[in-house]
Amino acid sequence: LGLGGAVGAVAFMLGLGAWQTRNVAPTDPLLPLPVTAMDWTLTNHRGATVTPADWIGRPVMAFFGFTFCPDVCPTTLIDISDWLEALGPDADRLNVVLISVDPERDTPAVLADYLSNFDPRIVGLTGSLSEVQKVAADFRAMFEKLPRDGDYTMNHTAGVFLHRADGRFASIIDFHEDRRFAIPKIRRILT
Repeated sequence: LGLGGAVGAVAFMLGLGAWQTRNVAPTDPLLPLPVTAMDWTLTNHRGATVTPADWIGRPVMAFFGFTFCPDVCPTTLIDISDWLEALGPDADRLNVVLISVDPERDTPAVLADYLSNFDPRIVGLTGSLSEVQKVAADFRAMFEKLPRDGDYTMNHTAGVFLHRADGRFASIIDFHEDRRFAIPKIRRILT
């Protein structure tokens, strides 16, 4: 292949790459944003302010839930606690968070009491309704308040979101997924 052929091949590859990406948006509207593109402020269960910038440099496991949840949330938090134990010392390198979708009831004190039943590395986050809506939108998660017997419950996305240390979205551990796939997915964000 002569110089002309090499130049032609490079031009072809550049053209092909430009053609393949011409209609690709910078971020997929269905996938969670990178942590570096998120913009919100929440309060953790110890009363400290948390922003996405606090997570950069460590992989993130994030779950949306609420303390009055009858089954999905405690089951997932037990799973997360088990995964952290199975990871051993590597688990200490993760940011592990429960983001409350019920800011009306889930104050930092309520979250602290609730999380005392699970692995102590799990941090609870809450904030105003508008801040929780912002973080849910950034993760492409949903939640809604549903009236029930004179009270209410919350319907919400039930997956565990995984982001790499540099903030890029990696994967979701779906609530209905076979649990044996969780540890390998988590280990991938730790490498």
